[in-house]
Amino acid sequence: MTPPARRVAVVTGAAGGLGRAIATALHADGWSVLLTDLDAAAVATAAAPLGGWSAVLDVRDEDACADIAATAASRGDLALWVNNAGILITGPSWEHDGPTRRRVLDVNALGAMNGTLAALAVMRRQGHGHVLNVVSLAGLVAAPGETVYAASKHALLAFSLGTLSDLRMAGYRRVHVSCLCPDGIWTPMLHDRLDDPGALASFTGSMLTAQRVAARAVRLAHRPRPVVSLPRWRGAQVRLLDALPRLAVALTPLVQAAGRAGQRRQRRRTGAPDRR
Repeated sequence: MTPPARRVAVVTGAAGGLGRAIATALHADGWSVLLTDLDAAAVATAAAPLGGWSAVLDVRDEDACADIAATAASRGDLALWVNNAGILITGPSWEHDGPTRRRVLDVNALGAMNGTLAALAVMRRQGHGHVLNVVSLAGLVAAPGETVYAASKHALLAFSLGTLSDLRMAGYRRVHVSCLCPDGIWTPMLHDRLDDPGALASFTGSMLTAQRVAARAVRLAHRPRPVVSLPRWRGAQVRLLDALPRLAVALTPLVQAAGRAGQRRQRRRTGAPDRR
């Protein structure tokens, strides 16, 4: 009997924060994990205790994503690809210039599309596999102060669900695409946002740890679902606001107040100085 191929996972944006936590949790679950990131030194450091397998990847490069998928498949069964790489900008949409808007969309939306399609090229040949896209709650509702970021995440959500439907129409029953939509996560992406009025939306709910989100990602890897929000109640809350846009806009002052309170609460928890 031929032994089963080793399960291989690729994680983008894995040098730190949530990506590193997901890679660590997958490694603990028995996966062979290829950690990728733009920062070669940082991702090599992150990979060292997890088997030392890392590679430089700019997710905006379609060919580079395809090369990573081929490299991963050469080591075993490319069973999981996690699109985690992302960037956050805050503030009113009119304050961002064209290159900034393009960079956010290129990384958060087009970069994840590149990774998804590179993985699917292998997974469709295999007849099985799973792409897990880290979307965030900003993909479920228009987050005030994070408009361009939210637009990129809305695009990724639509692409993911549409691609999943395309796979089913094409007869691929064992190839999955999932979206993980967590609330704000206390990672370096938010560490310098405690005094940022544009980041208020990220502090309105439950501030999650990267380890909690990573644990949910591992469970999702075992049991694919189209969309999972974390915590679940926040997903229901923001979907209601998305369904009632007039109400959502009217509640903006309450969102601001809740966000300011959340920033103050997180500052107390972390002992961060007030720089205002």
